[in-house]
Amino acid sequence: MDVTLTQLRYFVEAAAQLSMTGAAVRLNVAQSAVSAAIAQLERHVGTQFFIRQRSKGLVLTPAGELFVRDAQAILAQVEESIDHARGEHQSVSGRIRVACFSTLAPFLLPGVLTKLREDHPALEAEVIETDTSGCIAALLSGQADLALCYDLDLPEAIASSVVDTVRPYVALPPDHKLAGSKTVQLSALSGEPFVLLDLPHTRDLMLSIARLGGREPDVRFQSASYETVRTFVARGLGYSILHQRPQHQLTYDGGQLAAVEIRDDVPELKTVLAHLKSHRPTARVRAVAQAVRHQIVAARSARS
Repeated sequence: MDVTLTQLRYFVEAAAQLSMTGAAVRLNVAQSAVSAAIAQLERHVGTQFFIRQRSKGLVLTPAGELFVRDAQAILAQVEESIDHARGEHQSVSGRIRVACFSTLAPFLLPGVLTKLREDHPALEAEVIETDTSGCIAALLSGQADLALCYDLDLPEAIASSVVDTVRPYVALPPDHKLAGSKTVQLSALSGEPFVLLDLPHTRDLMLSIARLGGREPDVRFQSASYETVRTFVARGLGYSILHQRPQHQLTYDGGQLAAVEIRDDVPELKTVLAHLKSHRPTARVRAVAQAVRHQIVAARSARS
């Protein structure tokens, strides 16, 4: 079969972008080259991988959805073989796409990208900032090679390794009667206004923790922005439950809040690096994983 790696690469990028034009831009080639390569691939395989819609771009056929994962695995295997031939001691080069959970991004990504630039200057890292569902979708569609996210309802097709584990804490206004406490029982906050971090999966987790206080939480405000939630709390609009901890308690508008440990037996949240099980981790993936672990250790040291 006259199937080439270029055809597979163009097909995978078109599947990720759901656009011939978008794939061409990402690959820095002519759109006609992408269209011709995919048409040749479909002829060689003997099936149609895309439904081409003039106004809506591309839609993967059932055969295309099956083939895209196999094509990704083939390209990853070739990349891994080349990495082995070059030797692991050499600086890693090329491009890697990383999906990152939005609340983790400001805490980890700057340090991770700085570390990658220092250790692997020829490695180009592209970032997709999204929620858990977006991280999963990016991995399954081929838009991301790796995801940095929480271990929340990851599907069977995705493998993950834990890089950090954190306990939730209560965020309180600075003048709250419990703001100076070392620990707090959630029942002591029962009935008080609750400010909810309203992200898919995260929402359910935060509500389930708040319910440990014995009553349904009184959700007065909700936001998909971590920093907006903190600002509302600092302004005295309610308390919240969060996981990530800045190195200071200031908010964007100059307010301040208190972080108090939860005395109840609450579930810890795992931060994971995730990838498709069908893909063996490449040298690029391992380089990012090493940079993530380095940044997590550095963040712990800064807090202690």
